[in-house]
Amino acid sequence: MAAFLRVPGFLSAVTLLAAVPLTGCGGGGSGDTGGSGAEKGADASEEARPPDDFGCLTSAEAASITFTSAGSTETGGYMPGGASGAGTGAGIVLAHQSDGTACQWKDKADELHRAGYRVLAVNSAGQEVSEIVGAAGYLRGKGAKKLLLMGASKGGTAVLTAAPELQPQPDAVVSLSAPTLYSGMNALGAVPKLTVPVLYMAAEYDEYFGDDAKALNRASTKSAEHKLIYVKGAGEHGVALLNSQENWAAVRAFLKKYGS
Repeated sequence: MAAFLRVPGFLSAVTLLAAVPLTGCGGGGSGDTGGSGAEKGADASEEARPPDDFGCLTSAEAASITFTSAGSTETGGYMPGGASGAGTGAGIVLAHQSDGTACQWKDKADELHRAGYRVLAVNSAGQEVSEIVGAAGYLRGKGAKKLLLMGASKGGTAVLTAAPELQPQPDAVVSLSAPTLYSGMNALGAVPKLTVPVLYMAAEYDEYFGDDAKALNRASTKSAEHKLIYVKGAGEHGVALLNSQENWAAVRAFLKKYGS
């Protein structure tokens, strides 16, 4: 289908985490759907290029890695603890918004890592679905027995589109303020293929994203559980939804339920 880009006028004003410096833009590249056999990202080497700070990492953290996307493209990511100290629990792939980088997830990635998860926040170069498939393969190749995907805004569209491509599918998916369509990615066409639990979250006053979350939830007919958290009276978008302790606790509970 033709590429379809939906970007609200005030998106950048409501999505930034105040404590997290952001640099660059993830872009809205086409969503290469790859294929189930494309989890060859597990064979990637984190030694392929010098560490990248993505604009927010200190030299002491040294926690950036590289892996291979499903399209054989070298992709960067933030992995708390680095490749050798990445936790022992479920793997979590995090996908950022169009106005962010892997730094957008840094605080939450660190918190999830401290809770024992293996976390990989993808630094998108514009091939979102292909990158997520590669990141999933990387984490599984590092020993993750369970796999969770979480994305915000275009990253939410990406994880929803990528999840049915993975074999096996991830254990659960979390989508924050995802549009149904974004630059060649069709989440609304993908979610009917999902058989795994999925959590949708969107704010009432966040333009059309609340309606899109409702549509995606309705379309998730084969999912073992599909749940919508519609945050009334709020306008936060994507990662900013998790500034609310109540919202973050709900997401953490969902991740624990299916990642333990």
